[in-house]
Amino acid sequence: MKKSLISRFPALSENAVLRYLAFSALYFAQGVPEGLLLFGLPAWMAMNGLSPAEIGSYVAITLIPWSFKILAAPLMDRFTFLPMGRRRPWIIFGQFGLMASFLSMAFIPDPLNNLTMLMVAGFTVSLFTIFQDIAVDGMAIDILPVDQQARANGLMWGSKTLGISASVAAGTYIINAYSFFYAVASFSSIILLIMLVPVFLRERPGEKIMPWTKGEASEVSNKLQLHSWKAILKSLYQVFFLRVSIIMGVAVFSYSIGRGLIRAILPVFTVLELGWTDTLYSQIFATTNLISGILGMFVAGALIDFFGKIRMMTIYLICLIALISVMTFMKDYWQYDVFTYGLFAGFFILDTFITIAIFATAMQLCWKRISATQFTLFMAIANLGLATGAKILGPLREVLPWEYVIFTFTGFAVVMLVLIRHIHFDNHLMKVTRLEALQLADDDKAVLLAPVIIPATSE
Repeated sequence: MKKSLISRFPALSENAVLRYLAFSALYFAQGVPEGLLLFGLPAWMAMNGLSPAEIGSYVAITLIPWSFKILAAPLMDRFTFLPMGRRRPWIIFGQFGLMASFLSMAFIPDPLNNLTMLMVAGFTVSLFTIFQDIAVDGMAIDILPVDQQARANGLMWGSKTLGISASVAAGTYIINAYSFFYAVASFSSIILLIMLVPVFLRERPGEKIMPWTKGEASEVSNKLQLHSWKAILKSLYQVFFLRVSIIMGVAVFSYSIGRGLIRAILPVFTVLELGWTDTLYSQIFATTNLISGILGMFVAGALIDFFGKIRMMTIYLICLIALISVMTFMKDYWQYDVFTYGLFAGFFILDTFITIAIFATAMQLCWKRISATQFTLFMAIANLGLATGAKILGPLREVLPWEYVIFTFTGFAVVMLVLIRHIHFDNHLMKVTRLEALQLADDDKAVLLAPVIIPATSE
């Protein structure tokens, strides 16, 4: 019997190029709604008279589900349909929900005067996005060799950045030229197309493409899967409260507050203070993100591979602190386009590079048995920081001029700069290896102690 065309595709675990392409496409799908919801729409709101407090609240509400990732991740470590893969069923679920919720957002009537409904829609899109995001990250940790993680993260985050910049540029144009409905509906179709990636590509060889097709769970997936909440919580407690994990969590939270503040500031600051239109903001944003995305894909991962994660994060943080300081203390130069465009581009390039380094570092600190939950805990901490940063924009702006609101970022960056000097991978990985050995010993002991059932025989 001839194999179908789909069954001839290699599994993601078997082909590095296929892994890079698949993860890049799935991260691009995350960037499309994020760009429109968190950058394009805030600039559009500012252009149409909404206040910084209203825009900051909208951004904060839209970001909140990303802080709930830690509640969703254990579900993925505990429950799945192993014959289709350990992570792939959840990726399909998240991608479909992302497409459906994003499309439903297009039907909000008069969104500028329905801010509450817009917040609810943004919250819902983000909620489904977290399922897709957690599952993709978990699969990446499960099947990517350590020596491919930095490069893969460069491609993934670079692709997400390209998705953000494309949706901001095209989305703003479509909103202004046609309508809000056509902008959101157009991008929903792109997300639907990308859904074909997890639908047709298996995680490991021999697995089912769909529940009704032939295949079975792989031995590797069976070995990694945890089958009780107690085991998941115990494992998470053991690995996350290692010294390096705690340091990384605090460092990521601090940097993310500053990052969330700057990203909430930019669309409002450029429109209200610098006199940009939302179209100009979107063009500059899209161009700088396009540049940072391309550099992230092809440069950031290579630099990390060559110089190391901690060294590169240190360099990026020092450059960011210097850049924000220049912007703060050279206010008189804000009127010159070349100056502001350069600062704009510099921030997004450095922010993309440091985000890639953070992702690669967090992946290396993860224990594969609970990779989705542990990595998601790092990311949930980061996204809680982003939401916090966006939320403090309004209160800070009420008491400080723009330049000092912007300068606040440096304090959060300095905290991370100090903490990452205490991250030592070898020591941490040695402790994780010890935890894995103890877990395997417990599993073997459980098998030996399991009751043996002897079937009755007839005389």
